[in-house]
Amino acid sequence: MSPSVAGQKTYSIASIPADGIGPEVIEAGIVALNALTETLQTFKLEFKNYDWSSETYKQTGKYIPDGGLDELKKHDAIFFGAVGAPDVPDHISLWGLRLAICQPFQQYANVRPTRVFRGTESPLRNCSNGELDWVIVRENSEGEYAGQGGRSHVGKPWEVATDVSIFSRHGVERIMRFAFELAQKRPRKLLTVVTKSNAQRNGMVLWDEVAKAVAVDFPDVTVDKMLVDAMTTRMVLKPESIDTIVASNLHADILSDLAAALAGSIGIAPTSNLDPTREHPSMFEPIHGSAFDITGKGVANPVATFWTAAEMLAWLGEEEAAKKLLDCVENVCEQGVLTADLGGQATTKQVTDAVVAEIKKLGSK
Repeated sequence: MSPSVAGQKTYSIASIPADGIGPEVIEAGIVALNALTETLQTFKLEFKNYDWSSETYKQTGKYIPDGGLDELKKHDAIFFGAVGAPDVPDHISLWGLRLAICQPFQQYANVRPTRVFRGTESPLRNCSNGELDWVIVRENSEGEYAGQGGRSHVGKPWEVATDVSIFSRHGVERIMRFAFELAQKRPRKLLTVVTKSNAQRNGMVLWDEVAKAVAVDFPDVTVDKMLVDAMTTRMVLKPESIDTIVASNLHADILSDLAAALAGSIGIAPTSNLDPTREHPSMFEPIHGSAFDITGKGVANPVATFWTAAEMLAWLGEEEAAKKLLDCVENVCEQGVLTADLGGQATTKQVTDAVVAEIKKLGSK
């Protein structure tokens, strides 16, 4: 964090818009955040833009230049758009940029809140307001995305490809403790441990055993366990029975997209890639991806980025400002200013302008 200026804390934010609609929604997020700081006058944000994208990769052969991670370490947080382009294989873009930041920065806790906003509707016809309000905690450093494996005899009929899921006791215990602590802070104090230990009889059995051991330290948290396939049906049929979820890297990645769709649209869902030790800056991003089918059309939903911005503020310690920002976003949704994915006709700019107008009202309260 930068020194205080005139009594206000100043936070240094690295902005990485990257690909597709990333630049559009990150620009909208920065506009909203600047409006918030100007209105509240309680803290400042300083943004530094990093032009790391698939275009950068195609021109230079790298997403992140030499020394890039050292530059990122100087910031308090990272505001990330999306990575992925039609002419770059997905495994190259993901490992070249997003995971190239998450893994060395030990952002092992991936947190994805989901709820139905005021003014929006869940596709679940029997889901009443307040019944779908979840947080998914995704292990973000090992598991199925550990990057271990390889290919041999390429091109031959007997070619073999392996991806090895890595589950370490250290990695599982730290994400379990994080999830239990988060569940403990929520009103319902309910945690569902998602597993697939009936089929994955080594790594996921360790996952279950560690969860059971950690639970002893949290007697006030109610714990249940679900196989990942059964969890998908529970999310659809009994959303009110769920509160906090902890799952492995791959399982939570899939479940959180389902959760976002059940809440109304993937265009509203945020992600926090956290280093709970705070040794490294954490990274905050909407989960919708680069969405090249709507890139440049001005219709991308910025709500996920606004919610992501609120999560970033809360992580930095500005919880009250985070709550005010999210309230403003929900007020705009309630007014019916919605993009097409939520059933409206508003553009990215119209939603952003409406959120800024709501933020400015805070100055008169």
